[in-house]
Amino acid sequence: MQIPTTGVHHITLIGSNKEDVVNFYEGVLGMPFIFEQPNLDVPEESHLYFDPGDGCLITYFVRTDRETDPTQVPEVTGATHHIAYSVSKETYDRAAKGLEELGYPNTGEIDRGFMDSLYFHDPNGHRIELACYKVDAPEGYTMVDVLIKAHELRVAQGDHAIEGKHMHQAVEALQSAGVK
Repeated sequence: MQIPTTGVHHITLIGSNKEDVVNFYEGVLGMPFIFEQPNLDVPEESHLYFDPGDGCLITYFVRTDRETDPTQVPEVTGATHHIAYSVSKETYDRAAKGLEELGYPNTGEIDRGFMDSLYFHDPNGHRIELACYKVDAPEGYTMVDVLIKAHELRVAQGDHAIEGKHMHQAVEALQSAGVK
């Protein structure tokens, strides 16, 4: 039996305390803090809700007695490696310097071929990626459509990974095909 999903509803992470989590996600990443309510399964925890900007939610379980611990979340089976947040090209272009100025060391800009990204850690040790695609999806299409087409082109051209050229070719091909 298949159980089809319709998207990400929310992702919940374990955080330290409300003050530090809100200060980072609302203050540094600009995610509006939507609301707080009790964790209905663990009464001594609060459940914080943030809007990352796409209509989905990022939530945190926090406790008043938890200290913030920047120790990086271990890379082990079952752990989350990182969460990638979409940012505009303008935001991406200033993110590395801005994060450094705020005391968040980061990788600096990394060219991933089909997107640009940079990585750093939040105050609770979660690896965060800020990412932006190299192209915009043409009207009537999504980035998934562009990525599927770029992958087809990459394979047909015998290239190792999707590159910027494949993304541009994909946009052109989709525009030529017209609105789906």
